[in-house]
Amino acid sequence: MQKKISIAIGSDHAGFYIKQYIIEYLQKKEYIFHDFGTYTSEAADYPDFAHPVACAVENNNFDFGIVVCGTGNGVNMVVNKHKGIRAALCWRKDVAHIVRLHNDANICSLPGRFLKKGEAIDIIEEFLNTGFENGRHLRRINKIGLQNSIEKC
Repeated sequence: MQKKISIAIGSDHAGFYIKQYIIEYLQKKEYIFHDFGTYTSEAADYPDFAHPVACAVENNNFDFGIVVCGTGNGVNMVVNKHKGIRAALCWRKDVAHIVRLHNDANICSLPGRFLKKGEAIDIIEEFLNTGFENGRHLRRINKIGLQNSIEKC
């Protein structure tokens, strides 16, 4: 029996409606997921919801994360501050494919104000159903967090 993929999901107010639509999709497809908020469309600060998603993935409580804000960029910057997180801003299905295939992205960041519902689902499906290619890409990923590379700055 194949293990079910587990997903941590969160958004601010600007991503709330797209997040709710994604949750309906996840329920329909019987994914295991946890919604880290926000739970309304009232103004909210994206770090308050992006950090818990990143922590959940970082601590291996969930396989993947999905974060949504207006542009997707704010939540993407937040989650990428966490060790072991490789989040990618995905605005098209082909971007989602490549970031999984080549970058082994584990969090998908979405621009809620710029996607139609169907586009968001297409991106999520591609993200969740694309595997990592390994090979030369693993060597590159392993260089992302190297402290000695950072110290050269």
